[in-house]
Amino acid sequence: MFNKHDLKRNEYMLTGKFKKKGYDWWWHSFSAINSETKEEKPFYIEFFACNPKLAKDEPTFGQTMEKNKPSYLMVNVGCWGELHMQLHRFFSLKNVKIHGKAPFSVEADDCYLDDTKTKGSVNVTEEEAKLHPEYMSDYGSISWDLKIEKNIAFNVGYGASGLFRKMKAFEMFWHAEGMKSYFEGEITLNGTKYIVSKDTCYGYSDKNWGSNFTSPWVWLSSNNIIDNTTSKQLHNSVFDIGGGRPKVYFVALNRKLLSAFYIEGKEYEFNFSKFWTGTKTKFSHDESGDYIIWNVTQKNKKNLVEVEIKCKKSDMLLINYESPDGYKRHNKLWNGGNGVGTVKIYDKKKKKLIHDLSVFNVGCEYGEYDK
Repeated sequence: MFNKHDLKRNEYMLTGKFKKKGYDWWWHSFSAINSETKEEKPFYIEFFACNPKLAKDEPTFGQTMEKNKPSYLMVNVGCWGELHMQLHRFFSLKNVKIHGKAPFSVEADDCYLDDTKTKGSVNVTEEEAKLHPEYMSDYGSISWDLKIEKNIAFNVGYGASGLFRKMKAFEMFWHAEGMKSYFEGEITLNGTKYIVSKDTCYGYSDKNWGSNFTSPWVWLSSNNIIDNTTSKQLHNSVFDIGGGRPKVYFVALNRKLLSAFYIEGKEYEFNFSKFWTGTKTKFSHDESGDYIIWNVTQKNKKNLVEVEIKCKKSDMLLINYESPDGYKRHNKLWNGGNGVGTVKIYDKKKKKLIHDLSVFNVGCEYGEYDK
């Protein structure tokens, strides 16, 4: 069973060796409605902390001539679609209030985040973006004030348990406290107000932490799901897929994914770390045309799932992160929020299709390190 909420896994994780070589981020994505035109637009909000032990009076950036190890809180907000952008605001971790234990909270100036709410603002001028490439930012303005309700969790199991967290066993950890989340409030993009409501936000919340990123990097998730058999929307359903090439104590586990499908109360999990389930995975991507296309096939002893997602390149970001060691290895990390596709789940023993689904507002990522 994966729908197990655990606020301890949402705590601030930059302890031990992760203080000097580690990152910790809380990610939130959702759709909002233009208050005037009623157009739908997907957004994201992320709080990203890096290398607190190296904190100075001002944020330290890795993408400069000095080649420093970075240290900061980065508030990273953005949107997808025809107008898409990522905006970065930085704070020295000396000037950030962090309550690390559950329930966590992070506060820097007017930017605030905990498990139930977030607010803040990020403004980057065109001149700032040009003068400071180390910000890795576009230019624009976004402000927000939102309530958060994390409804369905993807608890990946013992791989992110207390023991493994304490041992810092994985290079990149993952926990989705709210793979289906409700957001409510307002977000303003370049002066235009958008309304965020529980019924139409199709929200998602997770966190990652560790010492480095994975390559390849795969993420797919949606809770805007239609049952193709009945043509009805499924209001109590969500899926989440993540992973790529996890490392345990520098040993790479090649092409592994963790996935959870919660369909109207029924759980289907394909989790390589639960070896007794016999999970096997194949995945591929195609970026040769106007779309990024993901194909994922997974099976365990009971079920088989086939997932195909596509997202328009012109709607997506090449999202920017630098690693705690100061290197920027992901320079083509496709990131989107309005993918579409299909999910088919089969009963292997009965050789029967049990769920034929169309999915929308799919959060999606794919990237590999530069060769």
